[in-house]
Amino acid sequence: MTAQTATSGTRSRPLTAPDIANAKSSDTPLVMVTAYDAPSARVVDGAGVDMILVGDTLAMVVLGYDNTLQVTTEDMAHHVGAVARTKPHALIVGDLPWMSYHVSREETVRNAAALIRAGAGAVKLEGGRKRLDAIAAILDSEIPVMGHLGLTPQSIHAIGGFKVQGKQLDAARKIVDDAVALAEAGCFAIVLECVPDGVARMVTDAISVPTIGIGAGRHCDGQVLVYHDLLGFEDRIRPRFVRRYAELGAVATEAVRSFAEDVRAGHFPSSEETYHMTDQLESSIDMSTLELAGDGADTAETPVASRTELTDA
Repeated sequence: MTAQTATSGTRSRPLTAPDIANAKSSDTPLVMVTAYDAPSARVVDGAGVDMILVGDTLAMVVLGYDNTLQVTTEDMAHHVGAVARTKPHALIVGDLPWMSYHVSREETVRNAAALIRAGAGAVKLEGGRKRLDAIAAILDSEIPVMGHLGLTPQSIHAIGGFKVQGKQLDAARKIVDDAVALAEAGCFAIVLECVPDGVARMVTDAISVPTIGIGAGRHCDGQVLVYHDLLGFEDRIRPRFVRRYAELGAVATEAVRSFAEDVRAGHFPSSEETYHMTDQLESSIDMSTLELAGDGADTAETPVASRTELTDA
């Protein structure tokens, strides 16, 4: 059974964290794509994905920062809300940003609750065993948690940048050990980012919940990509693991260029793209102008038709 058929082949209710967890035994891989606003959420959910990740990649692909460390819980809740208002069938997973789950259990729960109140059905956080206390606090508050191991972008200063993780034996063993710990703690799924495919396969075989890969090979239980990467909107960084399914950034630029050229050449708007006055209104305005002119009034102050008087005729 896939996550999408977890409701007996219907879209009668949104998918939940248990639906995703139960898809571990499915032969059909899970699909997760990021979205950050209502238009992208409608596109992604309309494509039939299982999960929408409102990721802290928001910082880079939407807000223009160089890394993910700049966004706050308030930023994330704002964008989770925009996605949630589209009422998608896919499970909405909200990313807990840097420093939102690092200080205390109370602050961790408060920040996780903010994303749930905004409309998420689960939250995601980065890190292994050292995050078990935070995970326990969130789970105790009845909020599903997705883990994230391998390349953890919120740790780029500690790990020395965006680098493949788990290439050495000890590092690979630690990823597997951390994954087992997260699964046993109650995470319903775990993202594996930028790890060798053999390591991802060991993790996938070692735990009872789905693994979602991004740059982790084909042996995971599902895959995730960033919306702006797979559609060709993001040009600054193009990781090896990204497959471009469209070049919409180039298409959009060309469309706006054509609009600008049409405006400058006087080709936009056309008559068909303009609201016109009715013959009766135009005649009335002409008469009014003549009467005012005959009285010696300043024609510059002649009343004009209001927006509500215009028609498509």
